[in-house]
Amino acid sequence: MPSYKISRLSEDIKRELTDIMRSLKDPRITGMLSIVKVDLSGDMSHCKVYISSLDGMEGAKEAVAGLNNAAGFIRHEINQRIDMRRSPAFHFVADDSIAHSADIARILNDLK
Repeated sequence: MPSYKISRLSEDIKRELTDIMRSLKDPRITGMLSIVKVDLSGDMSHCKVYISSLDGMEGAKEAVAGLNNAAGFIRHEINQRIDMRRSPAFHFVADDSIAHSADIARILNDLK
């Protein structure tokens, strides 16, 4: 049976994370960042967030390092914004899906 509560909370966390990421002052968290996917565990104690950057994989890795340093602040902010029994521990992972999809689109356009 699918858990609708976890998927709803994942979307709420994704929405709030985009707002929090805009307000962070770390110089590593700059450029066009995108949250690709939010995986919330079944017991809602861990949350894995996949980050992609238009600057490429190196930009995403720098942003992930900055976000992992700010994970405590992000956890505190999420706890204040979303009514949850327990706020999850955040783990940020660099992802290159935006660059990969751009490559696929380029290849498809070349076939025409």
